Amino acid sequence: MKALTLVILAAGMGSRYGGLKQIDPVDEQGNKIIDFSIYDAIRAGFERVVFIIKKENEEDFRTCVGDKVKDKIKVEYVFQDLTDIPEGYSVPEGRVKPWGTTHAILCCRDVLDGPFAVINADDFYGREAFEKIAEFLNNNEDDEKKRFAMVGYKLCNTLTDNGYVSRGICITDDKGYLNQISERTHIEKRPYGAAYTEDGENYIDLTGEETVSMNLWGFSAGVMAELKEDFDNFLKTTVATNPLKSECYLPISVDGMLKADKATVRVLTSSDKWFGVTYKEDKPFVVASVKALKEQGVYPEVLWN
Repeated sequence: MKALTLVILAAGMGSRYGGLKQIDPVDEQGNKIIDFSIYDAIRAGFERVVFIIKKENEEDFRTCVGDKVKDKIKVEYVFQDLTDIPEGYSVPEGRVKPWGTTHAILCCRDVLDGPFAVINADDFYGREAFEKIAEFLNNNEDDEKKRFAMVGYKLCNTLTDNGYVSRGICITDDKGYLNQISERTHIEKRPYGAAYTEDGENYIDLTGEETVSMNLWGFSAGVMAELKEDFDNFLKTTVATNPLKSECYLPISVDGMLKADKATVRVLTSSDKWFGVTYKEDKPFVVASVKALKEQGVYPEVLWN
């Protein structure tokens, strides 16, 4: 059995938040949301963490995050670079936006050779989520298809009062496997649930009970070849029509594998409540939530003794 790796997507600067939110403390001891995720991952049996960051953020990130945990878990860094694209392609003139989460995982191609989980740096997933994804990775292997998993949350438990969010809306079969995932990049909270828009003008209602992906995935190493193929196709087609803003999203890449019948995705559910800091106004709620979890004994007052 190969050791489990946790891959953390931390290359985003958090434009809506207004800063490098991945290293913003959420308790009096200076811990960040990412610290709690790593703590939960270690408890679940993960032995290595790979941070995907921007090269220009390396010094701050090492000091504030990596150096604090390097004695608890093996730490590696991968840099997401706009110029890291297959031979034969070039970066469109004027493009500064990263290529998206599929590209971020592909940047890890030289360091991933076994099962791994993927999370966002600025989302709190809860202890149960890491336990379930670790159990899946330890007990499932690819056969005639790639065997993946994700942890799903109720949409109503993942919304903010302070703006819009991006979520992957999931449809599952009666056995708990993912049939389809639709990336909605602009979902707003409503008194009756939620609504999303594709054009900024017309809104489509959601109940709030939908299962959504928060980018907590469990993959085998076999996913890399499929992601490479999808990213190549993205560069050939989508970038041609939207060269400056288009992104290749991991949920959409996974959805393409499902449609091609190349993979299955087991949808695991967690009773833990998700929270995150999409906007600065979200932080007080996050701080209060962390304090409550410590008071309940879920986490010690000091994580890294």
